[in-house]
Amino acid sequence: MESKADEFHQGWAHMHKGINKLQRILEGQLEPPFTTGQYMMLYTTIYNMCTRKPTHNCSQQLYDKYRETLEEYIMSTVLPSLREKRDEFLLREFIRRWGNHKVMVRWLSRFFNYLDRFFVVWRSLPALNEVGRTCFCDLVYREMHANVKDVVVGLIDKEREGGMLQDTGAYYSRKASSWIEEDDCPEYMLKCEECLKRERDRVSHYLYSSSEVKLIEKVQHELLVTYADRLLEKEHSGCRALFRDDKVEDLSRMYRLYCKLPRGLDPVAEIFKQHVTAEGTTLAQQAEVAASNGSSVQAQDLMRKLIELHDRYMAYVTDCFQNHYLLHKALKVAFEVLCNKTVAGSSSVELFATFCDNILKKGGSEKLSDDAIEETLEKEEARRLLFDRSANSDHERSILSKLKQQCGGQFTSKMEGMVTDLTLARENQASFEDYLKNNSAAHPGIDLSVTVLTMGFWPSYKSSDFILPAEMVKCIEAFKAFYKTKTKHRKLTWLYSLGTCHVNGRFDRKTIELVVSTYQAAVLLLFNTSDQLSYLEIMAQLNLTHEDLVRLLHSLSCAKYKILNKQPNTKTISQSDHFEFNSKFTDKMRRIKIPLPPVDERKKVVEDVGKERRFAIDAAIVRIMKSRKVLDHQQLVSECVEQLSLMFKPDVKAIKKQIDSLIIRDYLEREKENPNTFRYLA
Repeated sequence: MESKADEFHQGWAHMHKGINKLQRILEGQLEPPFTTGQYMMLYTTIYNMCTRKPTHNCSQQLYDKYRETLEEYIMSTVLPSLREKRDEFLLREFIRRWGNHKVMVRWLSRFFNYLDRFFVVWRSLPALNEVGRTCFCDLVYREMHANVKDVVVGLIDKEREGGMLQDTGAYYSRKASSWIEEDDCPEYMLKCEECLKRERDRVSHYLYSSSEVKLIEKVQHELLVTYADRLLEKEHSGCRALFRDDKVEDLSRMYRLYCKLPRGLDPVAEIFKQHVTAEGTTLAQQAEVAASNGSSVQAQDLMRKLIELHDRYMAYVTDCFQNHYLLHKALKVAFEVLCNKTVAGSSSVELFATFCDNILKKGGSEKLSDDAIEETLEKEEARRLLFDRSANSDHERSILSKLKQQCGGQFTSKMEGMVTDLTLARENQASFEDYLKNNSAAHPGIDLSVTVLTMGFWPSYKSSDFILPAEMVKCIEAFKAFYKTKTKHRKLTWLYSLGTCHVNGRFDRKTIELVVSTYQAAVLLLFNTSDQLSYLEIMAQLNLTHEDLVRLLHSLSCAKYKILNKQPNTKTISQSDHFEFNSKFTDKMRRIKIPLPPVDERKKVVEDVGKERRFAIDAAIVRIMKSRKVLDHQQLVSECVEQLSLMFKPDVKAIKKQIDSLIIRDYLEREKENPNTFRYLA
């Protein structure tokens, strides 16, 4: 009978042949790859050696041999090849050897897989992959890392400027001192942006990502902080000149550069405030001069120009400065200064009242179309009436009566209809309450107030296929039954988005009245019958869109009032979340209103525009390919950009994406011999 040592040496001799074959492949020698049979034979050898009886089990010896094999290969082959290299050749060899080492560890781990899965786990030993990494770190990295680091730093210096500059701060300090004298503000900012991009690229190529923050901060300090005042105050090209000359792209770049710096936008906001104030003051002075010359239209002209001024600079705040609060505040402060000025003895408030009077007076609204004035007034009237913000319906009628005398009955007909609707709604509600008293069986068990509106009088509101909880369905059915007793010829369309609910939340500490929207109330009512619900279960039960449900759940579980507990406890809503009623919730108030987060209308517009642009890109690509039949990638993109530039500035990435989409849809195909050439199919 063979001894354990004989069995191990026999098995290891077979493994040694396979490992030598792997090393020859890694060294680039002419060696055929492993066949499936060879791989399985090596795996089986390890398996057999690890599954023998305890007296003949070779697991510990194999584990030790695994490390010895790696260490022997490193000492005999890897380190000698690195020690003889210098400069960038050392860096290239280091990268190659690390790549080869990872391949070797991966293959050996496959051969020794059974050992890794059972013996290593049972003995709580470091995994084979970890042993492989440790070998390289202990034997190669510790010896070579100083040399490799010197090579990397030398290459960076060499790339910057022939090895002349060794310190990043000194390098950019010298550059900035030269550029600030030679370049105007837009040119200087372009160079800064390019330098920051190059430094980030260097980090990704050469350095650890952890070094990026300090490196970028140093560059930003030397280029942007040190010379901030001189740059922003340049006489003919600084911040004021960019606002004056409508340099949108340069202002956007200024924001991108300075918003990342601590208090970096403070001087920009101060200059912005001063500039807007100066322009508004100039307008006021011009109106003052006009008034002194006997002109009678200075109020209307001044107010219109101030409104245009505000709109113009609000566009800068929105588009160039991404709605940053500092720029909003600067614009607000500037107009507070302007509103406190007087022109020809009249305050800005008086001038604005005169301006509004002139718009609404018969014959005084030539600058605004009737439709524009009517639409604005109708929306404001609807918002105030519908959400019960009107102080007195008689006052509303009095104002409408005056408007009707000035503008005619057609102008105020819809607004009069709104007021009438609300008067009838109050009478209707009283009748509904009497109906429920006389028909106690029909009472839904919930107090319900319904406002019936005439569709033609009110702005259009979005309806949905929202599925109401059972409690709310009872309310709807009760009102429908009542309404049929009033009329059989009108159809009710329910607008849940306009509804408000008062829900009693019975928490452990006390009961709190929650003022919520209909949708929020529907979500909360689901927890009367379920201890826990998933996102997908709530969506299915209420038939809400993803966007609407995210807003609802965020308001109830992630905002100020956490009525629901969410798992996981994060600030964002995802489809894998689960929710449960927060019985521990409490608040010092007996009644709280839980608002919904605002809808991001801008995001929706951007998405819609993006969709329309994709259609336009598809059409342009098809037109070009239909006429040319065969075209290379670069020429197709170039012609597509040229065609679309009349409508919008197309993104090259978007064009490439639509090319791939058209290939999938069998409009185009790539040529087999030249994948960068396309052929028209459809």
